[in-house]
Amino acid sequence: MPPGRRLSFPRELVAGVSLSLSGRFQLQGEQAFRGLRLWADWVAGAGGLSLGPEGPRRPLRLHCLDDESRAARAEETVRHLLTYDRVDFLVGPYSSGLTEAVAPLVEARGKVLWNHGGASDAIFQPGGRRLVSMPSPASDYLRALPAWVRRHDPEARRLSILCAERGDFAGHVAEGAADGARAAGFDAIRRTPFASPLRDVDSLLAETAAFGPDLLVGVGSFRDDIELVRHRGRLPPTTRLAVVAAGLDAFHAELGQLAEGVIGPSQWEPGLEPTPRSGPDAAWFCAAFEATFGRRPDYPAAQAFALGVILVECVRRAGSLDDAALLRAAHALETTTFYGGFRLEPATGRQVGHRVHLIQWQASRKVRLSG
Repeated sequence: MPPGRRLSFPRELVAGVSLSLSGRFQLQGEQAFRGLRLWADWVAGAGGLSLGPEGPRRPLRLHCLDDESRAARAEETVRHLLTYDRVDFLVGPYSSGLTEAVAPLVEARGKVLWNHGGASDAIFQPGGRRLVSMPSPASDYLRALPAWVRRHDPEARRLSILCAERGDFAGHVAEGAADGARAAGFDAIRRTPFASPLRDVDSLLAETAAFGPDLLVGVGSFRDDIELVRHRGRLPPTTRLAVVAAGLDAFHAELGQLAEGVIGPSQWEPGLEPTPRSGPDAAWFCAAFEATFGRRPDYPAAQAFALGVILVECVRRAGSLDDAALLRAAHALETTTFYGGFRLEPATGRQVGHRVHLIQWQASRKVRLSG
C-alpha cells in the first residue's frame, strides 16, 4: 500500500430493536429476538445488505434494547435508538399495545417502523402510516373458525367469547370471531369481558357453561389462555374450545394433555406455504434455527425473520437508505417469503397478502384445520 493511503471500509448499518426480553411478553419477545439474530447472521452470510440490484453491500449490526413489556419503557427505548444510536432501521416491539405506543414516535421522526409483532386493527389507519407490517390483522385471527365449526356441526348456533378488557388486540380478535359467526349462521353470540390477569376462572366458566356454547373463544394474555384451558373441565364436553395462545408450542409444553383438541390461530406453520420468491425456504429456516438455538421456531420468530427478508428486499429495490424510498418500495412490493404472502393495502398499510392458519392440537402436535 502506498505511503499515506488509507483503507476505506463501508459503514455498518444498524437495525435497532425494542423487544420484550422480560415481563409479560417475554416468551414471544425472546422468540422474535432469536428470529432477528438469525436474520442478521443470514445477511452477514450473504455479504451484507445490497443497496440496489447491483449496488455495494454494507455490513449489518443488530442492536436490541429490552422494553420490559411496558409501553412507557418501549417509548424510552425507541427514543434512545432514534436519538442517540441514530439507527438506520427501527424494528418494532412484540405486541399490539407496544407497537401502537411507539408508532407515533417513529412516524414523527420520518422513519419507517418495521412491524413484526403488532396485529391490532387499530394500528392501521386510513391514509396509511409509516409502517411495514408482516402479520395479518387481529380481526382475521379467528374469523374463519365459526364457519369451520358449522361445516363439522351444522347444529352449532351458540358462540361465547371471553375477552380481556385490556388493549385493542383482544377486542379486534373478538370482533372478527363474532363477524365470522354471524356470517356462518350462529344466532346466539355472547361476549363477556374480564380483567387481565384472569383470577376467578371458576366463576367465569360456570357462567359461560350455563349459556351452553357450541364454541368458546378465549382472547387474553398467554397466562389468561392457559388458565382458561386448565379449567376446561367446567365446560360442557361438546363445547369446542379455541384460544389465541394455542398457536405456540409453549402452550402444549405447559398444558400437556389438557391442550388436546384446543384450536388456535397461527400466523405461520412450517411447510404450509409455497416456495418463496424472496429469502430462504422454511426447511432452511427451521434447520438453521434449531442448529443455532437448540429448539423449534414458533411463529413470532418466523415473522421477525421474514420481516427482515422484506427489509432486505426493499433496500435492494430502493437502492437507498432513505425511509420514504423504502416505504414506497414496500408498498409496491408483492412477494412471498417462507412465512407466506406479502402485500400491503395502499390506503391503510394493512397486511393483505398473508393468511392466518387455524390449528388444533392432536396427539401432541399442531394440525392445520381445513374443509
